[in-house]
Amino acid sequence: QVHLVEFGGGLVQAGGSLRLSCAASGRTFSNYAMGWFRQPPGKKRELVAAIGGSDGSTYYADAVKGRFTISRDNAKNTVYLQMNSLKPEDTAVYYCGAAESVGRLWLGESDYWGQGTQVTVSS
Repeated sequence: QVHLVEFGGGLVQAGGSLRLSCAASGRTFSNYAMGWFRQPPGKKRELVAAIGGSDGSTYYADAVKGRFTISRDNAKNTVYLQMNSLKPEDTAVYYCGAAESVGRLWLGESDYWGQGTQVTVSS
C-alpha cells in the first residue's frame, strides 16, 4: 500500500507560479512511476506530467510543456510539480498518482491516488 498526500495548491494570478508536492509513504517509492493529474470543473481527469521510477524520464501533456516541470526526490519519497506561467485554464484539482509504469499513467490508470489539492488561477 502507498499513501499519497498533496501539498501546495492555492490561488494565484495568471502568470504566477506554484509548486505542488506529493509525499508518499508505504512501499518503495522509487519503484513507482509518479504522475500529476488534474480535473478541471465539469471535465474528466487528465494526466499533465509523469516521471519514471527507475530512470527519472519525464513526460508532459502538450498543454503544459515548457511551463510545468515534474521532479522527484527518492530520498524524501516526494514528487514535485513546478508550475510557471499559470493560466486560468490551469484551474483544477490536482492529484498525485503512482503506478508500475508511465504507460499506465498515460492511460489514466493509477494504483494509488492522493486526495487532491485545488489550484485556482485568476485572470
